[in-house]
Amino acid sequence: MASGLTANKLQSEIKITQYDFDPDSTESTAVGWVDMRDFSKFLVGFFRTVGTSNITLLIKAATSAAGANAQTIVTKTISAQPNAVGDYVFLECLAEQIAQVAATSGYALRYVSAYISFATNTDEGVVTYVQGGPRFAYDGLTADYVS
Repeated sequence: MASGLTANKLQSEIKITQYDFDPDSTESTAVGWVDMRDFSKFLVGFFRTVGTSNITLLIKAATSAAGANAQTIVTKTISAQPNAVGDYVFLECLAEQIAQVAATSGYALRYVSAYISFATNTDEGVVTYVQGGPRFAYDGLTADYVS
């Protein structure tokens, strides 16, 4: 095993990205489209940073990174809403679920995004994506992002 994979074991087995989610809307909004071609698992985490309204959370898959032909894969039934700063919830899907919806819809679905809506348009959160089961593990799969 390469020395980088020893030092960054988890970072070579999962890909993590985070998004500041502030849509200024109550419409269901895509957080960010990511390519699932080389992954078998997808997990979304939502962390409340501003506001107290209810949310809806679902995962959609599409045929392009622009969200073309988006189809719902799974929806979170939230019995206890993350309605206080610091609350968080998770939702996940597998590549097999995406393939099932693709077969039913007739679209070649490859990209996924969380869709979130707030009941109040001033609410905000941080969304974390974890893509797992990579086809190829390599150092730097999860990388720092500093702008």
